[in-house]
Amino acid sequence: MPRHDGGRLVLAVDVSPWLRPDAGSAAQRAFCWVRGRSRNTGQAIPGWPYSILVAVEPGRSSWVAVLDAVRLVPGDDVTAVTGAQVRATIDRLRDTGQWQPGDPPIMVLCDAGYDLTRLAWLLADLPLVVAGRVRSDRVYRATPPPSTGLRGRPARHGTRLDLTQPATGPRPDQTTATTTRRYGTATATAWHRMHQRLTHRDGWTHHDGPLPVIDGTVIRLHTDRYPKPLWLWTSEPTPDATAVDRCWQAYLRRFDIEHWFRFCKQTLGWTTPRLRDPAAADRWTWLIIAAYTQLRLARHHSTDLRRPWERPITPTSHLTPNRVRRGFRYLRTKLPQPARVPKNTRPGPGRPPGSRNRQPTPHHDPGKPQSSTTKTSKG
Repeated sequence: MPRHDGGRLVLAVDVSPWLRPDAGSAAQRAFCWVRGRSRNTGQAIPGWPYSILVAVEPGRSSWVAVLDAVRLVPGDDVTAVTGAQVRATIDRLRDTGQWQPGDPPIMVLCDAGYDLTRLAWLLADLPLVVAGRVRSDRVYRATPPPSTGLRGRPARHGTRLDLTQPATGPRPDQTTATTTRRYGTATATAWHRMHQRLTHRDGWTHHDGPLPVIDGTVIRLHTDRYPKPLWLWTSEPTPDATAVDRCWQAYLRRFDIEHWFRFCKQTLGWTTPRLRDPAAADRWTWLIIAAYTQLRLARHHSTDLRRPWERPITPTSHLTPNRVRRGFRYLRTKLPQPARVPKNTRPGPGRPPGSRNRQPTPHHDPGKPQSSTTKTSKG
């Protein structure tokens, strides 16, 4: 398991679709929101969305350790499925001794499409910290001042922090500046004990009693290279300066899971087979994960077959997944072969030409998973 400072485990979760727009006979398809297929506009295309959970590595590396993969079916609550997936993974980490009492809390990173507040509420009993990016039009509330004893109900929400106009909100509690090689000076501004004002919609529809107040920390990251700031939220209510820097630095490593999606789809052929049964798609997904894991374990033993236009590998860097796959053919001949040589075979004859199909395959309409974002009050 890759570990960060102090032996901390950093997990990242995201959803990637296996698009099947022309497979009307494929069951349990859901509408997947994708971009870049037509003039860089968003489209809803039928397919099988998969929630992938990985452990990211520290430093400049595109390798990840894939821990779990769950296919979302129509009607699933994405936040609830993600919470159950993270809980089951942490239970396995405990059983295998990868995390023990006394170790640093596990950090779970998400993108802006997740409901971080509800995810932190579902996983409040686990030793972890939820962190992720939030949209720049969100509104957060500070902890109200103590009651003065006057008439009326005590306030549950304090000063308003509008991310579109942070100057009108409360003063930040911390400001740190770090010099980076790629982005210049990175300035992180943190507001402690900030929460969203929840409403009885989406995931909180069936919540009994008053809605909870889930405090966290809002972080604004600004760099010299990119003028637009990056907004993050972590479930730690009062982190110190080191924890604030750890949060945004770990979030930058979350993009390694995007490299895994591209490598598995374009190189390993994850979404190439035209399967009809969703159970067969699950088995093929786990075969791809097993093949990728073999490449990750062999990266220190593979031969570097560098192309003339590629950069040489330095002593402090690692081979990329594509270069390890390129040299794996020479390593495979030196490994033991527990399986026998496959026998030659040919495909079956199939239905005779001209005969009529008397067992037509049923067609299924694609569904839609439930939204994973929470509508919050603007007031």
